[in-house]
Amino acid sequence: MLTTIIGIYTLYVLINIYTSVMQIGYINQAKRKSAVLLSASEFLKAGNYAVAKEKLSLVSTFFDYFVFIAWMGFGVRYLQENIFFDNAALLNIAIVMGFVVINSLLSLPFGYYEKFVLDKKFGFNKSSLGLWIKDTLISFAMTLVFGSLVVYGIFIIITNFTLWWLWSFVFIFAVVILINMLYPAFRATFFDKLTPLEDETLDSEIKRLMDMTGFVSSGVFVSDASKRDARLNAYFGGFGKAKRVVLFDTLIEKLTTKELLAVLGHELGHFAHGDIYKNIGLVGIMLFSMFAIFGNLPESLYMEMGLSPEPYVLMILLMLFMPVLGFIMMPIMGIVSRHNEYEADKMGSELGGPAGAIELANALQKLVTENKSFPLSHPLYIFFHYTHPPVMERLRELGVDIQSGDKSALEGKCEINI
Repeated sequence: MLTTIIGIYTLYVLINIYTSVMQIGYINQAKRKSAVLLSASEFLKAGNYAVAKEKLSLVSTFFDYFVFIAWMGFGVRYLQENIFFDNAALLNIAIVMGFVVINSLLSLPFGYYEKFVLDKKFGFNKSSLGLWIKDTLISFAMTLVFGSLVVYGIFIIITNFTLWWLWSFVFIFAVVILINMLYPAFRATFFDKLTPLEDETLDSEIKRLMDMTGFVSSGVFVSDASKRDARLNAYFGGFGKAKRVVLFDTLIEKLTTKELLAVLGHELGHFAHGDIYKNIGLVGIMLFSMFAIFGNLPESLYMEMGLSPEPYVLMILLMLFMPVLGFIMMPIMGIVSRHNEYEADKMGSELGGPAGAIELANALQKLVTENKSFPLSHPLYIFFHYTHPPVMERLRELGVDIQSGDKSALEGKCEINI
């Protein structure tokens, strides 16, 4: 059984590596051809950024694979043999959180490199080292506190219910919903400074759009995101009356009022179509599948690992294999999500009036430029990784037909240039 588990994870890694290699080769060729959406220099820069990000992802994939083998081979057993508590609940929390802490520490160099080398080189990072350390420590502390509570909850369920995997799913699914409700408040408290939108005209227009779709919000806020990053973004968070509209200050700075309203109209389209509930439903299916599989593992697996089927072993195995199940589910979730994006674009353009489609198209092109998003991707990479349709396809659906150039990058020699 252990061989089968490792074989499944190995297959996941190989597919991941293959799609990354295809994407790198495709972009390395496409970036030298006729530019689309961007100027020639920005097109090349966006291509270089996309390739650099994918190369980092490749290195991270290889690293994660060796870490996985280490955990399966001796890591979990090492924690079991070196952490001692008389109280069973404390023992489970300590071992599982020990696993989480070690994994977090191992991933820190990748986070640092992405932020202070890669993003800095391409003009995204605005954060200081001190602010990054502060953010990391806050995230780490929150993970320890809330992670321990979640582990304790699952431990209680496993030790008290025969169908523990079903009730654990219900518990974790409830936690996911709670996180979605509290995320805006936590982000505002510990990371971003949120201030009410001061532009009364823009605030009035946004509220007009919300009234048209029945969206009830606790307010429209501006995030000081520019102190960390130069990218443009906005989000709606929370449920019920706790919902917030949050605009990054970078978004307000770069988009015109009409373009900004078109973007918000798109987001309101997601609300009107119930997309957040569809996404949560898909997450629920993934979590249910994961708990159903790992709740019925044969005891032979634990024997091969030299372990007893303790709750902490089950929880660690669940976390180790979560990326695999996520990768399996991603094509399905991607198809649904991309469909939802087209529908949200349609509604966003309708809410914007006669020129709504043009304003949304202009906004999308600005987002591509400012976020240095390479507008072309390999079809296989899109299938496995994209939650949004390629921007070229979105523009065509909005009636803006931009030629994407020839398709020879899909046919020629794959250039990786690592």
